[in-house]
Amino acid sequence: MDNQKAIDDQKEKAKTRDNTLFNSKGGFVRKESHCRNWISADGSTGFKAEPNRYHLYVAYACPWASRVILVRKLKGLEDVISMDVVDCLKGPEGWRFSDKVEGSTLDTVNGCENLKEIYLMADPEYNGRFTVPCLWDKQKKTVVNNESSEIIRMLNSEFNAFCKTEEQRKLDFYPKHLQKEIDEINSWIYSDINNGVYKCGFARSQEPYDEAVHQLFISLDRVEEILLKKRYLVGSQMTEADIRLFVTLVRFDKVYHGRFKCNKKMIKEYPNMWGYLRDIYQTPGVSDTVKMDHIRKGYMASQEMIKPYNIVSIGPDLDFYEQHNRQSMK
Repeated sequence: MDNQKAIDDQKEKAKTRDNTLFNSKGGFVRKESHCRNWISADGSTGFKAEPNRYHLYVAYACPWASRVILVRKLKGLEDVISMDVVDCLKGPEGWRFSDKVEGSTLDTVNGCENLKEIYLMADPEYNGRFTVPCLWDKQKKTVVNNESSEIIRMLNSEFNAFCKTEEQRKLDFYPKHLQKEIDEINSWIYSDINNGVYKCGFARSQEPYDEAVHQLFISLDRVEEILLKKRYLVGSQMTEADIRLFVTLVRFDKVYHGRFKCNKKMIKEYPNMWGYLRDIYQTPGVSDTVKMDHIRKGYMASQEMIKPYNIVSIGPDLDFYEQHNRQSMK
């Protein structure tokens, strides 16, 4: 009887998680992350930055997790913070561990079969979503944080004593003199682009899709204008703003353009942004963190991905009156 009650409780919690993802118009609303502890270099937060204490659960398919994988790589923390990668395909139980797919792993720390078990191991009453990235404390056996924007800042500043090289130690993706500008850019890029593609793809009616897709391309045009005069979003150095944008742009033409109905234009049609995307991709270490097979399979074949909802997509933009220059051909 107790077992059945526990199962029913979990089903009710899962129902609550699912039903709060959309507003009354059928627009996608992203829920906030639940686990928000902070690792500090001095340990004043209760979680001290130490080598071999923390573990990341990630998915190459997921852009939020990819931010974290990328910063971990660029800061030279691969030997300091261990990492397991879930299967690119989500099953009925969500993210699962597997060594049958190249690039994916089993759970080498807790021996769990799926990510849900990790969260419930930390807190049997946990009522949030079972998301990646998930930063695990092997010492306290708990989830420290599952908010990617906070995890990348911890990796950027709190583990500098353990970076592989002096150059990586000095890398700062959130320098003090640029923080105000980075925060301002992050705010609209997150809302309109990072999350905007999901607002398009997950919309359950035409109206929220129309609103989201128009704002998405207004903001992509805005990025294109910024990059006309700057190598990176806030100037001559790569910052976390670029990392946060990169993980969306690198997926855009391959999956968001078609799968999420973001098909007005492709990134390769924006001269400045396409060059910018290639510039970052060719930065040493970056391409190692992009697994396009995981990305494409994760979006195209996962069970939870897009249902049609009879939404008509926006594009692409085509001008059939554009000069063809074929008059001289025979």
